[in-house]
Amino acid sequence: MTKYMLIMRSSDAANEAAKDVDFEEIINAMGAYNEALMNAGVMIGGDGLSDPSEGFVVDFSAEEPIVSDGPYGETHELFNGFWMLQVGSREEAVEWAKRCPLGPGAKLEVRRVTDESDFEDYADNEYVQKEAGWREQLGTV
Repeated sequence: MTKYMLIMRSSDAANEAAKDVDFEEIINAMGAYNEALMNAGVMIGGDGLSDPSEGFVVDFSAEEPIVSDGPYGETHELFNGFWMLQVGSREEAVEWAKRCPLGPGAKLEVRRVTDESDFEDYADNEYVQKEAGWREQLGTV
């Protein structure tokens, strides 16, 4: 089984279009999608995120990290929420992503989550070895 993160992205056009949709309708569509993911046994996590104005960015370009309050980028650069899925294949992740009830102008970025096989060349590294214990401790094995 492979983990994938589905990252919900928006645009100014999508945000404008969403204003014309009853918010309860949006909640119900997302709830039904989440329920389908749960019933299929593929959802292992996910959350929506607060408005970008509540966030901040830590920039490491300078000698000392610089913290900037949000909003901190163009709408299409930000993400609004995510799902973590554990599925049998990339194709299955694609199929679940295509079922997401997002409207015009929205995008869903899908990324594979790395696992121990990505670090086989570093199997002797202290922190690569500790990772398995940390995953177990966190309950994410």
